[in-house]
Amino acid sequence: MSVCNKDGIMKIVAIQSSPRGKDSNTLKLLNAALEGVTAAGGETELIDITKLNIKYCTACNVCYKTGVCPIKDDYNSVLEKLLSADGIIWSSPNYMANVTAQLKTLFDRSPNVTHEQLFDGKYGFSLTTAGSRDVNFVLDIMNAFMRICGGNSIGGVGCAMVQGQSAMEAAIGRSYEMGRDLVEAIREKRKYPEQEAVHKAWREGFRNIIIANKEQWTHNVDHWISKGWM
Repeated sequence: MSVCNKDGIMKIVAIQSSPRGKDSNTLKLLNAALEGVTAAGGETELIDITKLNIKYCTACNVCYKTGVCPIKDDYNSVLEKLLSADGIIWSSPNYMANVTAQLKTLFDRSPNVTHEQLFDGKYGFSLTTAGSRDVNFVLDIMNAFMRICGGNSIGGVGCAMVQGQSAMEAAIGRSYEMGRDLVEAIREKRKYPEQEAVHKAWREGFRNIIIANKEQWTHNVDHWISKGWM
């Protein structure tokens, strides 16, 4: 659940997943978005997951039982920061019509975030760049992850680099404004009825899976009961 820090300031965590680092065009959009967050009074933290040790998911299912991934690496510390944030900005360039391997690995390690809808009450958006014009598909992947984990997406910004420098400058401007809007969405607890309907329908369907595995997925069951979902 989204909780502001002790000073009432919105905390926004941004995920950088481009292996190109400071030379990344996507990072330019992300930096602009963070400037927008700051201008709107939010607090920011950028996490470069390409510099972290995040291993592949092994489908051990331990997180469903304990609530914690047992793999010893940087994943749990990243998740802790995401869960403490009010908003999340996802960013990835288009790699083979998908997000980068680094971001996909982070997503794959997060099945319990989906099972327990741990982004419930959080807001986010996504950023991408591509050499071609295919940007929406990658934005949709990141925004879909936000939604399937219980959060709301306010949109996304993409830039097709083939369109030239003016397109990039325009995308930087839109990213800045979306950063500002993210803070406002959190501040006003903006409603997204269509997304809320999706969350409700998902929980209604997944409840049966939780019940069917209640002997093994004990942490999931306790969480669902505490949320009043079963």
